[in-house]
This record gives sequence, structure tokens and C-alpha cells, in this order.
Amino acid sequence: MTADAGAESAEPSLVVLVGERRRMVNLAYRLLGSLSDAEDAVQEAYARWYAMARAERDAVGSPGAWLTTVTSRICLNLLNSARVRRETYVGQWIPEPLPEHAGGLAVRAGGSHTDPADRITLDESVSMAFLVVLESMTPAERVAFVLHDVFRYSFAEVAEVVGRSPGACRQLASAARRRVRPPGAGAMPPDRKAGLVREFKQVWEAKDIDALIGLLDPDATVTTDGGGLAPAVAHPVTGGREIATACADLAARGPLTILERAVNGEPGLISRRDGATVAVLAFDVDGGRITRIWAVLNPEKLRLWNAG
Repeated sequence: MTADAGAESAEPSLVVLVGERRRMVNLAYRLLGSLSDAEDAVQEAYARWYAMARAERDAVGSPGAWLTTVTSRICLNLLNSARVRRETYVGQWIPEPLPEHAGGLAVRAGGSHTDPADRITLDESVSMAFLVVLESMTPAERVAFVLHDVFRYSFAEVAEVVGRSPGACRQLASAARRRVRPPGAGAMPPDRKAGLVREFKQVWEAKDIDALIGLLDPDATVTTDGGGLAPAVAHPVTGGREIATACADLAARGPLTILERAVNGEPGLISRRDGATVAVLAFDVDGGRITRIWAVLNPEKLRLWNAG
């Protein structure tokens, strides 16, 4: 018997465990809205697995299901504590934005690469608009909805995580579902949305207030997240003219390089100063106009955008 075969015999579930990592990171990011917190939750789940005695691990019929349950419970606990922490968060809290390479090979701060198993699948369920809606849910609603509607777990399986009956979990998911915009409602084809974001960039750089107003819905809102570590408006700015004026003022303050980049898999913008990304902007559109802009300036949430 080779050494490799002996190792596999000693830990028959090792291949399964490694194969589960990508799905767990994807799940945890959607539950928490933070890749760093997601990675920590998954690491904690693995630590609990290996802390068990070999006999206990051998008794687990499905290591993947066990890891999913434990990871989800860890996330549920973090969500409950996050509601308290965010009451003291400076300014508005926006989910951590993901660059395009997070859907391929994510990069950690310091330039080292994560394992390919840490890749985030970039789809509608990680768009900034979707994640922001998830933030409005209670922790139990969010876990029930993401596990059932996004990852297709049965309500019986969800019940094991949330600690409620399957019927109660069905009600949680139903309540959460009512907050989510139906797929395709107000949606714009990706190429047209990219063109709208590109036009916004161009008129922003030109400081053309009237043109900016024309691209914005009259009731558009901008939310900024500086986390107390970067200058940001404490409350959302509402109104096309108010937003256009604020954008023009920002462009006049100093040299900024504005670039088109995919943000959570959708057209967005980043602004760079002195070679570093200082802001990431995600957009939501409806009726051919921009309705929401989320601007993340907190440097702790921009680690992937400034890595390597």
C-alpha cells in the first residue's frame, strides 16, 4: 500500500472535506455579506470537525452535510451578534464588495493566493442589491431563505440549522421572499447596464451635473460606507440633483482615476488615488435609470481590491 493510499484509508472523508470548502465559503459569504467573516466561519467548522475523536467522525454519515450544518449555525450566531455590533458601527454598513477575480482565484491581502476551492460563484445571489435586501432580514429569515431558495436545502434540513420546525422555517423563508424583488423585475440587460454605468462615469468625470441628473432616478439614493476609517456621509443621500451635485463636488476635490470594474459580478466603478483603490461603487437600475448606488470606502472592505 502506498503512503497516499494509507493516508486516504486513515481519513476516508478527506477528499470529500476538501471538496466541500468552495460550497461552504459560497454559502457563508451569502449569509454574512463579508468574505473575511465567511472564511473565518468555514475555518471554524473545519476546526470543530478535526477536534472530534476519530470514532465520532467515522460515525458521521455525511461529512458534507455535517459541515454545512455547523457552518450555517456559526453564521447564524455571527448574524445575531452582528446586529448588536452594527448598532455601534460608524455610519452605514454595506456588504463587502467582491472583485471579478473573487469569482476565479481570490487574492488575499499581501498578495498570496487562496486555494481554488475558495472561489466565489458570482451570480444574482451575490449582487449588491440582493445582499442589501438580505441585510434587512432577521438572522433566522436570512438563513432559512438562503439555505432553501438559493442552495435548495429542504426545510427539514434548514430546521436542523435554525432550531425550529420545518413549518416554521417555511414561514421564515416565505417572509424573507416577500422582500426580494422578483427575478427580472426592472432588470436591464447586462450590456445596457454596463453602458449606463459607463455613461455615468463619463459625465461624472466631465462634472456635467445636468447629464448626471438625467441618468439618475429622481428618487435615487446613494449610501456610503466608510466605517469610521474613511470620510463618508453618515446618512444616505436621496434625490437625483443632490447626488449629481455631490458627485461633481467630489470630482473637484482632487485627482481621482475612475475605472469600470465588475463588482459582485455586475457592472460597477472603482476610484483610485495614488495607485490604491479608495472606493468601490455598485449600482442598481430600474426603468432605464440608476436607482441605487452603494459606495464602499472602508479600507478594511477593500483588501481584495488592493491585493497583489
